[in-house]
Amino acid sequence: MPISRFKPAVSKYFLMGIAGVMWSGVGTMLMVLAVKWMQPMDIEWDAEVGAAGLLLALSVYRFGFSKIAAKNIRRLCALPDKACLFAFQAWRSYLIIIFMISLGIFLRHLPIHKYFLSVPYLTIGGALFLSSLHYYAQLWRGVCRRE
Repeated sequence: MPISRFKPAVSKYFLMGIAGVMWSGVGTMLMVLAVKWMQPMDIEWDAEVGAAGLLLALSVYRFGFSKIAAKNIRRLCALPDKACLFAFQAWRSYLIIIFMISLGIFLRHLPIHKYFLSVPYLTIGGALFLSSLHYYAQLWRGVCRRE
């Protein structure tokens, strides 16, 4: 009995949707944490931290994550019509994900006030959320249709 029989195969459409939901879900989670940590701050400080996080998120989105999302979309389009459920990210990306989760856990356990983490969390969360829109746009266009 071949092992591929146990591989959970799904369509490219489903993989594109999973990728978008994961990117936007993680981005939203990070931004919600940042906003929660900003709650005890003065409104002026909130505005400054929020503006810094937004500007940095736009920069990280423009020069980093949008390119990663585009590369991942091209990779997904090159897959056969049915592919492994876990192929929504490249295998190498899973190592980066593990590193980022570990870094987040490490940062949250440092003996510093959480509001200092608001800017990096808003930055990464915002960039992830904005980049997730590429996946939804690809779904809207019909996944991997040639134009």
